[in-house]
Amino acid sequence: MTLLNELLLVFTVGLVTGLATGLGVLPFFVLEEISDRWLVVLWGAAVGILLSAAVFGLIGEGVAAGETGRVLLGVLAGVAFVFLADYAVDGYEFTPRAVSDVDPRTVVLTVGVLTIHSIPEGIAVGVAFVDLGTDGSVEIAGVALPALAVFMAIAISILNVPEGLAIAIPLIAYGMDRWKVVGWAVFSGLPQPIGAVVAYYFVTAVEGLLALSFGFAAGALLYLVVVEFLPAGVAAGVDLENRGRPELLSGAVVGFVVTLAIIAAVEGIGTV
Repeated sequence: MTLLNELLLVFTVGLVTGLATGLGVLPFFVLEEISDRWLVVLWGAAVGILLSAAVFGLIGEGVAAGETGRVLLGVLAGVAFVFLADYAVDGYEFTPRAVSDVDPRTVVLTVGVLTIHSIPEGIAVGVAFVDLGTDGSVEIAGVALPALAVFMAIAISILNVPEGLAIAIPLIAYGMDRWKVVGWAVFSGLPQPIGAVVAYYFVTAVEGLLALSFGFAAGALLYLVVVEFLPAGVAAGVDLENRGRPELLSGAVVGFVVTLAIIAAVEGIGTV
């Protein structure tokens, strides 16, 4: 297999994992209208999803992939990056502003952060192909692939579904058409095939970068949870009984546990 064919293969697998993000929007095609109570639950679910993904998915994988110090440095860099992005868009007037009560800055930051978040996932896919051509333990459509690459593609595809849901929640609340939300969810995953190709090409030098990039994405998500998603959930429940706190907490617990279960399941697949 030539280098070009190898890069095309890695790009295709990365593209498939990125497109899986759009599946997270499917629940909103079933729900015609979202009540305030369910909106608070969904904000809580998004908080739980991102917390679980950041702590047990990204930071956990980052620690396993490299030095803990690199991961922590990446976390700080991710927090700083989104803080600066938040500051940059703070004074900008987004239109239409009156579509809903959701701060449009939250929409911009959510899509932006989760788009950036997909880069280290793409890197992980590319690195998993390091044994391509030497380890062909799994054959798909006549192509021998490393077992690690197959596992990584399945794992990231599964994890991208709740991330697509996390993107969809503020966009739906902002009043965006559901098919447009699918487009934005898919858009957020497009850096994955690019990151996969770059990582595969520079695989000999990417190990330290991988740990740093996982930490960066985790820091960005943690900032987004604390500064944007959690306050938005609290604000959405202000007119509910007990200010919507039970709904927000229950949604967060469900989102956290389900995402953690998914992470544990895909890690279990990798040990088989």
